[in-house]
Amino acid sequence: MEVNKIWDAAPHNAFTGLIYFKDRWFCAFREGKAHVSPDGALRVITSVDGTKWESAALIRSDLGDLRDAKLTLTPAGKLMLAGAVAVHQPSPVRHKSLVWFSDDGKSWSDAKVVGDDNYWLWRVTFTGDNGYGIGYRTVAPRSARLYVTKDNGQSFETLVPKLEPTGWAGEHDISFARDGTATCLLRRDPPPKAEAEGLDAAAKAGHAVVGTAKPPYSEWVWKDLGVRVGGPALVRLHDGRLLAVVRLYDKKARTSICQLDAENGKLTELLPLPSGGDTSYAGIVVQECVLWISYYSSHEGKTSIYLAKVDAAK
Repeated sequence: MEVNKIWDAAPHNAFTGLIYFKDRWFCAFREGKAHVSPDGALRVITSVDGTKWESAALIRSDLGDLRDAKLTLTPAGKLMLAGAVAVHQPSPVRHKSLVWFSDDGKSWSDAKVVGDDNYWLWRVTFTGDNGYGIGYRTVAPRSARLYVTKDNGQSFETLVPKLEPTGWAGEHDISFARDGTATCLLRRDPPPKAEAEGLDAAAKAGHAVVGTAKPPYSEWVWKDLGVRVGGPALVRLHDGRLLAVVRLYDKKARTSICQLDAENGKLTELLPLPSGGDTSYAGIVVQECVLWISYYSSHEGKTSIYLAKVDAAK
């Protein structure tokens, strides 16, 4: 395993996305004064070799604090940057989901508001001509819904208005198998007392769940993983194995590579990355049997962006 710090210019650097596009690496993340602060902006940096990085763009919003940058490639061949804005208060709205588009990773379109107010569309995964993502409600009562985009991310419609897992649903990632089966790793957190009544023990403990669905993804089967996770990112290897990079909360907080067994509802830790404290929110790319993983951590003091390279064959 090789790990290097690749960015620490802001007081707080966090919440990453990673992609390889037109023979270059692009990593996107939030810069701000603190983990939560009104000045959050999305920085995009780029590299030819993954070693030397330079800034490609800095995106701000007058609406509020920009958070959780996620990069993906649309079926039309454009880069799509997805994020959310924590709207400056007072306002009747707390959060809006936003997307931007680019042909080169440097010049980006104006922000486009997508989804519904107060539903945080945390990540979008494309398969075929469509893209799917879960938006979780950021005001009480907490819930989650599945969105689909059929026009390269320009608009999103609700496919499943309320997903079945009870509890405080949050961040997610979805992976699609060759036969079209979708596997979703969904974070849950321990709910406040006002929303805990009637929930089972797993939901009260904030255990993550894994869900599977066949096209058209309107019906899901969910299983309790028995563990809390944060900032989930999924990747499917050529042999079909599913790896997840998550924040684990048992013992000391850390960012770890885990194997996800969706059939048996099991998450097994394989390799902790150098990390601790304020950490997680990975981006993953598999290239020539190597896992390229962006993430953030404060284990060396300042909250910074790191890039790990791990042999996926081991």
